[in-house]
Formats: sequence, C-alpha cells, structure tokens
Amino acid sequence: MGRRLAEHGAAVIDADELARAVTAPGEPTLAAIRARFGDGIFASDSALDRAALAAVVFPDETALRDLEAIVHPAVRARLDGSVAGAERAGATVIAIEAIKLVEGGLAVACDEVWLVACEGATQRARLAARGADPGDVEQRIAAQGDIVARLAPVATRVLFTDGSLEATLAAVDAALAEALARRRQGAG
Repeated sequence: MGRRLAEHGAAVIDADELARAVTAPGEPTLAAIRARFGDGIFASDSALDRAALAAVVFPDETALRDLEAIVHPAVRARLDGSVAGAERAGATVIAIEAIKLVEGGLAVACDEVWLVACEGATQRARLAARGADPGDVEQRIAAQGDIVARLAPVATRVLFTDGSLEATLAAVDAALAEALARRRQGAG
C-alpha cells in the first residue's frame, strides 16, 4: 500500500521502520527496554532480539503496554520530525503507515484514516509465506484483536486486501483519487 502511494508521489512514513530505528543499537530506548525486560531479550552483540521480545510481550498485555510506553514516545518524536520534513519538502500527500495510528492519537491529525485489513486466513497465509513462525503469527493476531470492529468506526475508508494484488492496487488508486478529489472540493 505504501509503495503504491509513493508511486503516486506521496511521502510515506512507516512507523514500523521508525520503531526499528529507535530500538537500534546505541538508541536510548534500549536502556529502558533492558531495565523492564532484562538481558534475555538481547543478542550477544547487545542488539535487541526481536523474536525473544515478541515471545515475551505478545502473550502478556501488560508487558506489551509497557513496551509501547517505552517505544511509542520515541517513535512519535521521529514521526513528527518526518512529517515536518515532508511538509518542508512540499509533499502534497503524506501517508503514515502505523498499526497504532488510532490508539497512538495520530488519527486526529490526519485528513483521512484508511483501515487496511484482510481475513485471518489471508493474514496467516501471507505471514507463513514470509517464513513467520506459526505460533508467533497466532500470538500477534490475538494481540491485535478484531481490528475491523475496533477501528472501522474511526476510519474514513476500509480497504480489504484479500483479493489479488491487482485488485488491491486498483482499490488504493481509487481511494487516493477520491481523497484528492474530496480535498480539492474542500479547498474550492
């Protein structure tokens, strides 16, 4: 989705990439993560072992909330900086890819909120095709809960991606065209 929007000239900011950046070696968030979760989630080179961390936080809601409380403020600061940079560069469309866009309070700053979803079977198949561990997949899906039921009420658009890649790209193109037309109408 983000790649397609970028093809149309959007500045795309991926919160997952920002989360990886703020948890990279040398980042201040690592000390807080180590203090909360211990040395067992770090590799021998002191890098964060994401699989070990996932095994700790996804089955434990409190641990997940604690991790989010450590990581999200750092991600938000970088995201705000990325948005400001895109605005300074003259971007007419800025797309933020973030699983916690609504929960993180970012949705209120957006002109539109697109909920991108697929059926559980499709999600499992896609993750399996990428080599994800089946147990990890189930924990992550369970931790997300029913995203559509939870987030559809605040979404401007809901895009289901269960179909072919071509159908998904066509839906993104149509949604972007509609959003831009709506913006022009509001400005005119």
